[in-house]
Amino acid sequence: MNKGLTAAAVKQYLADRELHVAVRPEVYPVLDSTNTFAKRAGDKGEAEGLLVIAEHQTGGRGRRGRTFHSPDGTGLYMSLLLRPDCAPEAALDITTCAAAATAEAIEALSGQKTGIKWVNDIYMNGRKVCGILTEAALSAEKGRLAYAVLGIGVNIFVPVEDFPEEIRQIAGAVFSEKPDGDIRASLAAEIVSRFLGYYEHLERKDYMQAYRDRMILFGKTVSVHSAVGEVLGEGECLDLDDELRLIVRMTDGEIRALSTGEVSIRGDF
Repeated sequence: MNKGLTAAAVKQYLADRELHVAVRPEVYPVLDSTNTFAKRAGDKGEAEGLLVIAEHQTGGRGRRGRTFHSPDGTGLYMSLLLRPDCAPEAALDITTCAAAATAEAIEALSGQKTGIKWVNDIYMNGRKVCGILTEAALSAEKGRLAYAVLGIGVNIFVPVEDFPEEIRQIAGAVFSEKPDGDIRASLAAEIVSRFLGYYEHLERKDYMQAYRDRMILFGKTVSVHSAVGEVLGEGECLDLDDELRLIVRMTDGEIRALSTGEVSIRGDF
């Protein structure tokens, strides 16, 4: 088996998987953003299955324009180009499906339990170890998705210089120290194969049970934010419905079904 994070190593880990998409990994020492690279490829007509991986990102991005810290060699930063035949709303299904698949993959390789914070963050031991960002392009003629880019960033171990101070209280890593060998190629393959297993029948929502089982918000008091960050109030997180909406009972008794925006939790996980 090839060692290190190389396209050949990822291919070898994928070799014995039965996948309905031809995955074509490309590994780069540094990119501005794997999502940006994959979107350029999507705009040029690249087929589904391009897997872009970077050792380091200079402009890694999260939701709502946030920066995703992507230091050299300590994380897995990758984007998968998809061409689903579905409506724009399905981008949320892709994100949720990826969260379930990534959590399962991390657990399989680390032997540790994960939790999911709606809609796209994965936690271990109360700290965020993975973020997911799905970006899509619309076909104006068909009113359907032209393509979607699924971006996944996983902190494998804590950088020697630690995380930046502004995220130090929330960011964590899958492993407490650098693991032997290079686990990133095997983790990339594990995530992709589990994701594609769900993605093949996305409309069936086979991933929902795995997602729900790992939700860390149920029963917690959360602050509800609008899509632009405005605090709308607090409430108790009750459930997740079949449309992936978070059900929250606000302090005034109103039941809200959230499909957009964001929630933050008060206190510890």
